[in-house]
Amino acid sequence: MASAASLQSPDEEPLPFEMLSSRKRSHAESVAAEVAAEVAEERQYFLPPVAPPLKKPDKVQYLSREYLSTMEKNMTICKPAPFTNDEEAVRERDACDYSNKITLDMARAGTAPRPIRVYADGIYDLFHQGHARQLMQAKNLFPNVYLLVGVNSDSMTHRRKGRTVMTEDERYEAVRHCRYVDEVVPDAPWELEDDFLEAHKIDFVAHDDIPYTTGSATDVYAHIKERGMFVSTERTEGVSTSDVVSRIVKDYDVYVRRNLARGYSAKELNVSYINEKKYRLQNKIDDLKKKGKEMMEDIEGKRTDLIQKWEEKSRDFIDAFLMLFGRDGRLTQYLSEKKDSVMMALSPPSSPKLGSHSSSEDCNSPPAKTSKFDFSSRPGASLVDDDYSDDEEPGSI
Repeated sequence: MASAASLQSPDEEPLPFEMLSSRKRSHAESVAAEVAAEVAEERQYFLPPVAPPLKKPDKVQYLSREYLSTMEKNMTICKPAPFTNDEEAVRERDACDYSNKITLDMARAGTAPRPIRVYADGIYDLFHQGHARQLMQAKNLFPNVYLLVGVNSDSMTHRRKGRTVMTEDERYEAVRHCRYVDEVVPDAPWELEDDFLEAHKIDFVAHDDIPYTTGSATDVYAHIKERGMFVSTERTEGVSTSDVVSRIVKDYDVYVRRNLARGYSAKELNVSYINEKKYRLQNKIDDLKKKGKEMMEDIEGKRTDLIQKWEEKSRDFIDAFLMLFGRDGRLTQYLSEKKDSVMMALSPPSSPKLGSHSSSEDCNSPPAKTSKFDFSSRPGASLVDDDYSDDEEPGSI
């Protein structure tokens, strides 16, 4: 760091310490100012652009009620459809100008001046995909359709067609939770009269084209077809409420046993005491079969795992066995190395005789065999006659 004296020129007179300090401060301030200017100059390239001022619209555009209604229908459905007497349905019906009639050509061309009110009716027992598909077709017959769905009551259905599985309230709720339905008409009439059409401001009636007689020779929708208000939909083949009931009746025992296993009583299922015991016994037998099958599968799985592990380790086992007992294995090498020692241990050499000065070759050779009566080596052996023959000389006694 430069000293205070180095800040002044050599020709100048020495300055007091206070003046030198002030000069240092002014120099530091100028450097700081230059740095600040450079930083500001760099920052100006990173300033966000200023948004242009918003222009005031020339005139305010008001959305029509029909447009708002269409937008509301196109939004995600988060609630069930209202009943015909609910405030939402009443407000929609009052807003409809029914005096402005809509023809079939206008509806198909998409030139209708208001939402098209289409009516579909039925029993809708055990609501299934065939019902949903029919309502989907009715909803998409024309652009901007408001779909009303009439559901017949229990009393009328039992009198006209037969007993239902679901109650009327259950069937109402099933239909109003379908995404294609805009309004539910409970206790709908079996035959559609003109007063009913006028009261609900119905433009068209949607149903399949097969004549619906229900035991009589007259089609229920005959006068609707004559007025040009009938629009046909397609039936879903292979599925109906009768088909679903037939499946349940066909497998009656299976479903009774299923519900008994789930905690239903025999009284609730209208099953006799003997049949209840029979079904429960069958359930226990099925449970035992299931457990036995699971046990066998478990054993089979463990056996398969054991075989797989053995196959994985078999190569190591074989290699270890060959390394120990093979032709060039460790045991063979060990025996070949210790062969001489083993042979010496099995057949040791004889001990040498005392006082013998024979060569090492004689010492290593085994001792000579001697006769049992060999006395040559004993003291006094010379006194013993070596001739043991029994033959005597002639003339001897």
